[in-house]
Amino acid sequence: MIHPLELFIGLSYTRAKRRTEFISFISLASMLGTALGVMALITVLSVMNGFGEELRSRILSVAAHVTVSELGGELTDWQSVQQKVTANNEVVGSAPYVLAQGLLMQKGRSGGVMVRGILPTEEASVSSLGNEMKGGKIEQLAAGKYRIILGQELAWSLGVWVGDKVTLVAPQASVTAAGILPRMKRFVVVGVFEAGMYEYDSGLVMIHMADAQKLYRLGKKVTGLRLKLDEIDAAPLFSQKLAEQLGARYRIRNWTQEHVSFFRALKIERNVMFVILMLIVAVAAFNLVSTLVMVVTDKQADIAILRTLGMSPANIMAVFFYQGIIIGLVGTLLGLLGGIVLAMNVSTIVSAIEGFLQVQFMPPDLYYISGFPSRLDWNDVLIIGVLSFIISVLATLYPAWRASRTQPAEALRYE
Repeated sequence: MIHPLELFIGLSYTRAKRRTEFISFISLASMLGTALGVMALITVLSVMNGFGEELRSRILSVAAHVTVSELGGELTDWQSVQQKVTANNEVVGSAPYVLAQGLLMQKGRSGGVMVRGILPTEEASVSSLGNEMKGGKIEQLAAGKYRIILGQELAWSLGVWVGDKVTLVAPQASVTAAGILPRMKRFVVVGVFEAGMYEYDSGLVMIHMADAQKLYRLGKKVTGLRLKLDEIDAAPLFSQKLAEQLGARYRIRNWTQEHVSFFRALKIERNVMFVILMLIVAVAAFNLVSTLVMVVTDKQADIAILRTLGMSPANIMAVFFYQGIIIGLVGTLLGLLGGIVLAMNVSTIVSAIEGFLQVQFMPPDLYYISGFPSRLDWNDVLIIGVLSFIISVLATLYPAWRASRTQPAEALRYE
């Protein structure tokens, strides 16, 4: 319950007077310290959320939300499985694929690659890689034509571009009169893509699924099905549901499992950054403690007079408790407002600073993500605001308790 008298006295103590200007300045510094800590925490977490979202979108532009395969790594009757899977409302796209390893060679240069056999007509339903083409189109892949699409980094390392020819060597061997020879085939480069992830740009190639089946002697079998869901965050739950639906002979994996180490590292980094930046708010809380202790010491005579007028120790404690809460609350609200505004405009602000200083903080020739993406999470804002206010409340307890222990006779002895 809020007591108006104690609140009024607490408010009056926060205002500067000639005799207490220094104490009021310390109060203002504590308030601004809390605001800066909260603002920095919201902004940094929003930028980290933005980078995480950007990285996730780039990974999922190539990787599937969910993959379905049989034990042994091959899917025999993929058409019937596709019909069962697409009957689920969560699935918005599906496509068969062949995945195998190979060696790509051109004029003495070579590189190990992951070969993905796709159906160009169905690939667009599960991947947005067609929008990232730097040359050519996915639709140019055709069965029996032996055409290939490379990542940009791989194309640069091999010194090839659209229209050039490369040799793809498969691990399977062919027995001939001359002995055991590796299976190899000449392909024409019809496209180059840039996914924005070095792992894919330097080691992934795509060919038509029929060519992959022939090169790797799969017959009519494929590696599995790639699925796209309407909600990517629902992939783990949907995987469990699909595993129960299809049975134990099928292997269901989702994007969180295939990239678990990467996303776990991002989460750990984010949590560590949260703890580190929360220490700024804790430092501001220590300033608040020292401020209130100085106020209590300066107001010894006032406290004694209030006690003689009938105020109880609990009332005295409430006076300084309200004062500390006001400082912490105002600082938290200012920090929340500043953090929200800064997080929503961080890209614009960084661009303005880069233009003013004539520098580029993240050059595109060195970084795949050259901007500062930001995504404000309102749950983060709520958690930060609540924690900051709780820390401020805890910081006021000792000074307020110390004020309530003041004895009127001792305080007025030298007045």
